[in-house]
Amino acid sequence: MTALDLSSPVAVVGTGTMGQGIAQVALVAGHPVRLYDAVPGRAREAAEAIVARLDRLVAKERLTAADRDAARARLLPAEDLTALADCALVVEAVLERLDVKQELFRALEDVVSDDCLLATNTSSLSVTAIGGALRVPGRFVGLHFFNPAPLLPLVEVVSGFATDVTCATRAYETARAWGKTPVACADTPGFIVNRIARPFYAEAFAVYESQGADPATVDAVLRESGGFRMGAFELTDLIGQDVNESVTHSVWRSFFQDVRFTPSLAQRRLVESGRLGRKSGRGWYDYRDGAERPEPHTAEQAEPPAYVVAEGDLGPASDLLALIREAGIQVRAEDEDNGTRLVLPSGGQLVLADGQTSVEYRDVVYFDLSPDYRGATRIALSHSQDTSARTVAEATGLFQALGKKVSVIGDVPGMIVARTVARIIDLAHDAVAKGVATEQDIDTAMRLGVNYPLGPFEWNRRLGRGWAGSLLEDLHERDQSGRYAPSLALYRHACAAEKREDTP
Repeated sequence: MTALDLSSPVAVVGTGTMGQGIAQVALVAGHPVRLYDAVPGRAREAAEAIVARLDRLVAKERLTAADRDAARARLLPAEDLTALADCALVVEAVLERLDVKQELFRALEDVVSDDCLLATNTSSLSVTAIGGALRVPGRFVGLHFFNPAPLLPLVEVVSGFATDVTCATRAYETARAWGKTPVACADTPGFIVNRIARPFYAEAFAVYESQGADPATVDAVLRESGGFRMGAFELTDLIGQDVNESVTHSVWRSFFQDVRFTPSLAQRRLVESGRLGRKSGRGWYDYRDGAERPEPHTAEQAEPPAYVVAEGDLGPASDLLALIREAGIQVRAEDEDNGTRLVLPSGGQLVLADGQTSVEYRDVVYFDLSPDYRGATRIALSHSQDTSARTVAEATGLFQALGKKVSVIGDVPGMIVARTVARIIDLAHDAVAKGVATEQDIDTAMRLGVNYPLGPFEWNRRLGRGWAGSLLEDLHERDQSGRYAPSLALYRHACAAEKREDTP
């Protein structure tokens, strides 16, 4: 099944920001485009706004004047749904209410032919439920674009329970012909991105709620150590706290209140207080004129240790050994079969976050995960009140000698980046096991949809197949709510890897 022919008219119903963006994508690709909105005059206003954006593309030399003029001629506002009768594809981008969408598509079925593809851009509702109201549900599919649609490449092509494979394939190939990067997924709460991304927000909020670190520090660690484009607090301020919380609640309810998707009470209070983020002037941060942005916690300068003793290769943090030597600090190696720690001159230990807490041990400082220790500009450390001041100072000075800023947080099991990445990896394996999407499509979706530095499976291969499961098991032992219990899929994956390694 191939993409729609460029001569085939495409309609977009709903002319808000997303609807206009989708229309622009189809228009620039070469289709005749019809715009419809239930509010009189809105479709014409949207057409004018799209043409204005095309004018800006011409000014930036990203579109020729001739192509702009041709696109403008193909763009037609529609006063009535009957004007969409000859369309080969209709994409809906209206209010996120099931009854509204179902009523719209029932009306569309009375207008378009039976071979017209019908698509919803919903981000939170069930594609199956919307399509269930249709006379011909097999031609119904989800086409979930990301905002702004003309700029972001990802499109989730969602097959409902009744969607025909041929229709899903045509929608997939059409999105690709429009210059997008489509990924295929089954109809599941949150689809790929909004399902697997929940821990990025949830774990940041959990660290804050446990008073492990303030929002500015968590965000700085996620960016400067974890390699994420934005921290969870600043990103939800940009999205809108009400919007982000609504998606979280939708996924949580759709999974029958699965504890892994439990919403944040702190975020609920933020929404209740009207602090919705940038759009309201205040969220986690204050955006009002004259307000100062809080600085992340950054430790005072400390003396680095003269040497460290490496027990084992440090596993996912093995790159640190070369950095330590380059900084002029002696590394004394001791052979240990399972060693993954540095011993400091104080006798204290420096250990990669593993889901345990410092208070359980005599003198341990934990450090957080990074996908790129050489490029990281900040490292988080955690310790208990019983950890010796000398050990904390030596650990701080060590990372400062490597050119890193150091943020000291509370004794949080799994710290910030490590627990977040472990949970993302777990949800990704669970999604594959349940037929939601392939490993490749999930990695693509998370890199392109939310700009993660690595896809979950790429991260898992880099960290080692047993790393995420081991960290989550330790977290689950300390919080037996079920939130951190590794999925059966991740457990099986780790067991299979161990068998392969044990095979001579």
